[in-house]
Amino acid sequence: MIELEGVPELIDPVMVAAFEGWNDAGDAASTAVAHLEREWKGEVFAALDAEDYYDFQVNRPTVFMEGGVRKITWPTTRLSVVRVGGDKPRDLVLVRGIEPSMRWRSFCNELLGFAHELGVELVVILGALLGDTPHTRPVPVSGVTSDADLARRMNLEETRYEGPTGIVGVLQEACAHAGVPAVSLWAAVPHYVSQPPNPKATLALLNRLEDLLDLRVPQGELSEDARAWQTGVDQLASEDSEVAEYVQTLEEARDTAELPEASGEAIAREFERYLRRRDVGGPGGHATADGSDSGPYRRDAPSGRTRPPRPPKPETPGASEGDETDGSED
Repeated sequence: MIELEGVPELIDPVMVAAFEGWNDAGDAASTAVAHLEREWKGEVFAALDAEDYYDFQVNRPTVFMEGGVRKITWPTTRLSVVRVGGDKPRDLVLVRGIEPSMRWRSFCNELLGFAHELGVELVVILGALLGDTPHTRPVPVSGVTSDADLARRMNLEETRYEGPTGIVGVLQEACAHAGVPAVSLWAAVPHYVSQPPNPKATLALLNRLEDLLDLRVPQGELSEDARAWQTGVDQLASEDSEVAEYVQTLEEARDTAELPEASGEAIAREFERYLRRRDVGGPGGHATADGSDSGPYRRDAPSGRTRPPRPPKPETPGASEGDETDGSED
């Protein structure tokens, strides 16, 4: 039985979930949820029992010292709540964890139990996959759903993916069977520079989440990190003629394929995002300039800066084993 002590009645709650592992290329999706939790000072209110879902030889616990006492952190999935202020306040239920090793159906049912108890109206699952996309261009983010009506109303793709799936696809379908509206947002990460972190892909996911939910996400240091990441990869790629030539090939293919993107709709979408950010405290702005926000859920968390990884030489122009390159996974 799920008991949610200390969690007040929520306002128009949306569940936003991401899982480390197969569905998290470059750690882009899990980092996005961690960013939301950090910037809005989320308070963890529940954690799933690690014994039920994780193989500890695959995802090992870690030992740390606190006040001279040794403690263990177990791999699990945790839930927190953040309040997004502004003219139209709402709550986000953040789910961040590791793709489970076993009992996926029970895992999804437990998460849906929380969603039901909290009155969640929409589930948004973030994922990242490896693809043939150049790091020099905007990160493609596709939004998909299994619900044809939701696809029409929210301008999403109705998924047609067939093939191996991860916990994102399984949770998406569990939501559909339970009658809970669910959307998956997928960022495409360049397969030739797949090592985490990838702040550019994380930022792209958060921008798409902003558009989907009509809210403003404080970026903190993420924009600067994304620029530094691209500059670093540019410099490293330029040192290797094979990588530079391959990137140019991807750029040409991408630019040819996406000429229709320079449309009125795309320009309008970017202008709307600009208006949301122009006035932090005005309509559409839901946080203060320093990322703090009014609300009952507060928790300080350290923020770390990371350096861009060195891109390896590409072996083949296709994506690596285990990714879903069409961006239309469930």
